[in-house]
Amino acid sequence: MARGHERIETSPILLIVLTLLTVAIGGLVEIVPLYFQKSTTEPVQGLKPYNALQLAGRDVYLREGCYNCHSQMIRPMRAETLRYGPYSVAGESVWDHPFQWGSKRTGPDLARVGGRYNDEWHRVHLYNPRDLVPESNMPAYPWLEKAAVSGATIQANMRALSKVGVPYTEDDIAKAPEMVKGKNESEALIAYLQGLGTALK
Repeated sequence: MARGHERIETSPILLIVLTLLTVAIGGLVEIVPLYFQKSTTEPVQGLKPYNALQLAGRDVYLREGCYNCHSQMIRPMRAETLRYGPYSVAGESVWDHPFQWGSKRTGPDLARVGGRYNDEWHRVHLYNPRDLVPESNMPAYPWLEKAAVSGATIQANMRALSKVGVPYTEDDIAKAPEMVKGKNESEALIAYLQGLGTALK
């Protein structure tokens, strides 16, 4: 027995192969069962896919790196749920590709931000956060008010998402350019933020 163990420890290639095999098996045992649980694969009751304007806002959210400072996950701890509301469940994010739960919180959690503030508050906050929160270290995003949303890009995104299971209909995709017509990226981002966490409310 000792000779076999010694052989593994003295052979770097064998040690690497066996380590990778062990990690792969452990990973499969942890991950595969999640694909068969309804709580992780089915949407929560009342969840709707993002409309065209919200989807455009999500694209802005990703492009500007908002997820680097803002988590969209409430942890199941008493202090968290008292401050933010019900903890996040996987069914809220089944149509997010990729999901934005994250772990870092330089800024506040955004999982239940929808409806907490009005659109004007969000507009001012995006234009210059310190006008509303003097101690904020969030950068300002004034250019979002000048950048128009592209209807063609949103249609392409919706088609791609429908291929991975998001229930967009051809009618939804066809109406997308009209929904975002004349809208700027600030309005789109606000629409996205206002929809976060509203399914469980």
